Amino acid sequence: MAASPAPTAHGTASSGAATGSGVHAALWWHGLDDGRVQCDLCPRECKLHEGQRGLCFVRERAGNAMVLTTYGRSSGFCVDPIEKKPLNHFYPGSSVLSFGTAGCNLTCKFCQNWDISKSRDVDRLAAQASPQAIAQACLQTGAKSVAYTYNDPVIFAEYAMDVADACHAVGVQSVAVTAGYMHAEPRRTFYAKMDAANVDLKGFTEAFYRDLCTGELQPVLDTLAYVHHQTNCWLEITTLLIPGANDSDAELTALSQWVARELGPEVPLHFTAFHPDYKLRDVSATPVATVQRARRIALDQGLHYVYTGNVHDSAGGTTHCPHCGAALIVRDWHLIAQYRLQGVNACPDCGARIAGRFEVQQGPFKGFGRQRIPITFSS
Repeated sequence: MAASPAPTAHGTASSGAATGSGVHAALWWHGLDDGRVQCDLCPRECKLHEGQRGLCFVRERAGNAMVLTTYGRSSGFCVDPIEKKPLNHFYPGSSVLSFGTAGCNLTCKFCQNWDISKSRDVDRLAAQASPQAIAQACLQTGAKSVAYTYNDPVIFAEYAMDVADACHAVGVQSVAVTAGYMHAEPRRTFYAKMDAANVDLKGFTEAFYRDLCTGELQPVLDTLAYVHHQTNCWLEITTLLIPGANDSDAELTALSQWVARELGPEVPLHFTAFHPDYKLRDVSATPVATVQRARRIALDQGLHYVYTGNVHDSAGGTTHCPHCGAALIVRDWHLIAQYRLQGVNACPDCGARIAGRFEVQQGPFKGFGRQRIPITFSS
């Protein structure tokens, strides 16, 4: 990949500029009058002296510029079912090549991937792959899409966008699994290259974001509204339910009402169960009854597609027709047991349109299933 010009004082370089193994010119920054360099990627706006890194730990000041230190490096690659992201209305039953890097721009005390997202040891990123190599791996494995996941792709946006370009060139789609915590300008550039996103709406109060994530709620709501209304990116939402923290009837009702009002009833919403991890090991796992209650609340607020996750709950995993109630895509965890959509996206019983991205099925439905296939790239 040919090198591009170094970034200007306002971080306007092409995302193709590489300056070393894993080190890559960063976008979205500018110099300050006091000599520091400010990162403009997310609302943290980290202001850095020479050699300092932002809270995400992977974006660093180098000279009078900023660099991404994890470009082309990953904690591992794996082919997964798309339902694991979770995406239930984006080519159900297809496979997705998943990978992440290290670091995160939130500090969630309940992080379920904390060994990756909280890592400050970028040297542990032993897997290396160029965007073109990832695109070819998708073709070789039959993956319909590539997912930027495990940690937040916002902090390795330059790498993710280059991978998206390489994958689009060979007909492979791109999926962002993200907390949506970013500024408006990078948001526009990033989501112009994404075909689908699952955004974590971690809670629905500023207090939750402040106390458990050291972040803010409003930028996430802005991302959700922008992606749904101003891009062609398919959107689904996930809320991890933590007992006593974000699972009250009042909060779940307010969250569901916001989705219905600001995004519309056809945006799928996933409620998933928490298990004790990272800094919340003293909190009990989420009971199945809690995620089922959350689903009922959201359905009562008019949402058409509400799912439960991280629990065995066939009813909560199944896609139902919002018009006649027929079971259309029956799921058990990540396995599709029955697929009844007609044509691209029609209910066979009443003909109602089902929101999402689907393909016409030729013959009996054959999904990817629950399998998880690690992928190794040769150096």
